Amino acid sequence: NCGAIPENLLESELFGHVKGAFTGAIHNRDGSFQAAHGGTLFLDEIGEIPLSLQVKLLRALQEKTVTKVGSNQSEVVDIRIVAATHKNLKQEIEAGNFREDLYYRLNVVCIDLPPLRERSDDILLIARYYLQRFAQEYNSNVKGFSPQCIRFLKRSAWPGNIRQLENHIKKAIIMTENIHLSPEDL
Repeated sequence: NCGAIPENLLESELFGHVKGAFTGAIHNRDGSFQAAHGGTLFLDEIGEIPLSLQVKLLRALQEKTVTKVGSNQSEVVDIRIVAATHKNLKQEIEAGNFREDLYYRLNVVCIDLPPLRERSDDILLIARYYLQRFAQEYNSNVKGFSPQCIRFLKRSAWPGNIRQLENHIKKAIIMTENIHLSPEDL
């Protein structure tokens, strides 16, 4: 998760570091690129990577090599990148926050996943999955959703997308004494 790693540690997390490269670097360490060699590296929240590191990421993708922090030697890496972001990268490019050349290097196959509110047919499928999972996990007697609850689920905007839906169902399973969840439970 590129957005969860502090900016000053992200380069080391991605490309590794050598002993003595910085305070606390007590041994050589491979980064995510080396760990994914021969496989796939998922970079979540790619839009959060600072511009200074985007240059190094672009170079790694173009040259298929990485250089550990504190080293002069490059290492060959053979990886496939899958990246995700909640940001509109074209707008980020226009605002000067994301490199256009990196965008086109990453954007070979793009899968646009609309927000949950635009996929109302999926809401009930996902909700039923979480109901079954959490009812079993918490040893609950909940068996399903009331008809009113089904309408509520489909009409709700779910600005937090699937995570919000998941948390509401989990809370309802834990808190209710009903056999069928109602809108009030959610």
